[in-house]
Amino acid sequence: MSRRRVHDSYEDVYGADRGYKKRRRGGSESNDLEDRLESLVLKVGENTTSTIESNLEGLASVLDGDIQNFKKKVLKLLVECAVNMPEKCTIYSTLVGLLNAKNYNFGGEFVENIVRSFKDSLKNNSWNEARVVLRFIGDLVNCHVVSASSFVQLMGSLLDVTKEDGVPNVRKDWYCYAVMSCLPWVGRELYEKRESPLEMLLTTIEVYLNKRPKKHVNMLRIWSTDVPHPQEEYLECLWNQIKKLKHDSWTETIIPRPYLTFDNVLCEALQHNLPPIVPPPHHNACVYPMPWVVYRMFDYTDVTDGHIMPGAHSIERFLVEEHLQQIIDMSCKNRKECATNLMNFVHKNKVPLEYCIVEVIFSLMFHQPKPKYLEVMFGSVFIELSKLSTNTMPLVLAQTTEILYSRIESMHVCAFDRFVSWFAYHLSNFKFSWSWQEWADCLALDPEHPKPKFVREVLQKAMRLSFYERMRDIVPPDFEPLLPEKPEPKFKYAIEKSTLPGQFLSNTLLTKIRNKTTPEDIIEILKEPLMSENGEIMEPADIGISNPTKVDAFVQTLLFIASKSFSHAFAAITKFISVFKALGETDDGQLQILRSTFELWSADQQMLTVLIDKMLKTQIIECSSVANWIFSKDMIPEFTKLYIWEILSLTINKMSRHVDRLTRELNEAREKLRTTAAISNSSDDSDTETEKAEVKPRQLTTTTFGGQGVPMDVDDNVTEEMVERMEEKLEMAQADQKNLFLIVFQRFIMILSEHLVKCDTDDRPFDTYWYKYTVGRLQQVFLAHHEQVQKYSSTLEGLLFTQDLDIHILEVFHQFLALRS
Repeated sequence: MSRRRVHDSYEDVYGADRGYKKRRRGGSESNDLEDRLESLVLKVGENTTSTIESNLEGLASVLDGDIQNFKKKVLKLLVECAVNMPEKCTIYSTLVGLLNAKNYNFGGEFVENIVRSFKDSLKNNSWNEARVVLRFIGDLVNCHVVSASSFVQLMGSLLDVTKEDGVPNVRKDWYCYAVMSCLPWVGRELYEKRESPLEMLLTTIEVYLNKRPKKHVNMLRIWSTDVPHPQEEYLECLWNQIKKLKHDSWTETIIPRPYLTFDNVLCEALQHNLPPIVPPPHHNACVYPMPWVVYRMFDYTDVTDGHIMPGAHSIERFLVEEHLQQIIDMSCKNRKECATNLMNFVHKNKVPLEYCIVEVIFSLMFHQPKPKYLEVMFGSVFIELSKLSTNTMPLVLAQTTEILYSRIESMHVCAFDRFVSWFAYHLSNFKFSWSWQEWADCLALDPEHPKPKFVREVLQKAMRLSFYERMRDIVPPDFEPLLPEKPEPKFKYAIEKSTLPGQFLSNTLLTKIRNKTTPEDIIEILKEPLMSENGEIMEPADIGISNPTKVDAFVQTLLFIASKSFSHAFAAITKFISVFKALGETDDGQLQILRSTFELWSADQQMLTVLIDKMLKTQIIECSSVANWIFSKDMIPEFTKLYIWEILSLTINKMSRHVDRLTRELNEAREKLRTTAAISNSSDDSDTETEKAEVKPRQLTTTTFGGQGVPMDVDDNVTEEMVERMEEKLEMAQADQKNLFLIVFQRFIMILSEHLVKCDTDDRPFDTYWYKYTVGRLQQVFLAHHEQVQKYSSTLEGLLFTQDLDIHILEVFHQFLALRS
């Protein structure tokens, strides 16, 4: 094909954009042309009738023709594409290579810009962005834009971080991972041109990986066993894949390399040396990515038809998984677009696509300490994938469910919870159709075994998305023991002439509340002594309002009257909030409110969870009271049910959000106070500055509410006294947060220690299903709230997790500390 023909083909695809150079460049036309250039750059490499090579050659000629007029725009655009479109890394590196061959100075300016972007990413703790940019710089070596020797020096400088003393291991881990993840792209070029320095880099990596501690791995594993698939820590897994790549002479079959077509042009271009880049030093504000364990669910034996699944230590497995994750990252907010892009994966003819997609999505869903996206996103994408691939995806998902169920005994409780939520949601979108009889083996197992527990929790979750009668109809009669109770209130004062101590009071309250009495009248009734059905005062006479019987009668009666819906319950709590707060002035009163609420709604876990959440929001009960209630003896039968930990999680999250809000408001007030002081000082020297300060509009800042940025007024008249009061308020909140964690971890230690001592006394194995479940929940609290718990790790170590504690419990704490060490 002639050069003229290549350009004609490019114009056919993109609308003859080269012809614009003959036009007169007015202001609006210039903006028009910028937009067209941007469109061309962004679309390059997408599905067209011509080859990617012809598109790149045509686009390079277009950009080179007007590089002087739009240089800043083109430089900025190419850097942004390199950062934000990593899946097209080799396409844009080739484009930069062609431009560098045509215009050496432009190539030099681009290298300066991309290096600046890399430094900024490191400085701003944008770790994923920095890794993507580093990989792009490495691919510029393949395009003869950057010299191999200077890139090797850069990687050596980054690996020097692994030799630093007194810095967190996660810092060293990231720099090692960033260097290793470049090697699939640039390893072959370095092997051919700088083999000896490359070997030195690999030796440095190996030495670091052999000596780094791995205590944290057990806490992050999804499976507790390595059968049938080893669960490897991410650096170890990538290192094994790199060694396999090296054994294969640094060749792989996944990365597209369009620059090979232009090798005769690119090899004649002058190269640029990277400037010395020194990683920014560590400081306490740096937050590095947490380690993770690579999730494995399939191997070649699970894929019966079609393409073979790449091996666990094949670099192709790493490249495919990373590319699929990038697709999900880019289109996670649109489930249809995400599913379509996944099914159109560019390498779908080289791998068993459906299996790879399912494994990647479940790895994101089960990711520790928490998924990157809302759990419903994964379920909705699976539904869209099932619509797009009706013959394959539903079968793969069914096979996946069977695999997960068969291995559920070794599954971490965090993954167990998410598996339950996903499967219930998935069933609700497919008419709750499932071959339940194939899971009949769970009926003969211990009720605490993960299999019957899973079925029971799935049916409980599914009932929230349907109704009780439907759940009863979809499962075989044999599964009736695993069915949830009918979700209705259990009002113990329903029998008007019962002999319960609070029966007369409940009857009185029932009549008064239905007659729309006021909260003040209810308080007066509660102050009266308890009376029996025949009107006699019960002994001993009690005129206090916090009597447990009175609390129980009021809470049960009011919530029973308002049991029709969430809205009715919320309205009742809001109307009688003054009564609730009077009853809950003491810790015992709050515990009794929780006990009474549980007794009424023990058959409806969703209503119970929602009501407790409402009581926390309205400050009827405190977070510490919820924690004490969950670990009380009354809740022992409920302790291993999923909703209990849902309540504990929302309680801790509520306290954490409260502390974060107060911290943010205090920082804003301090900043405002400093600004006001600076303006006040400068006003003595300049009337003009005073006038500016007087007419300065009131500042607006934003606060986070429900994940959204919400404008929040900041008072211009901030004083030191106001800041001091905010500091005191924050200190009190932090003390409450610390107390909450102390309560939670102390209760964990008490029940686990009691279990271990009892097992030792009775000479029986301690590693029961209950023990595994409880230890898993302890790990879950550490992981899910690691940022908050980390602040109090010294206190926890000094007061609770001391050296005399049982090693099985202490090991969990040490694993947690290793996550950020």
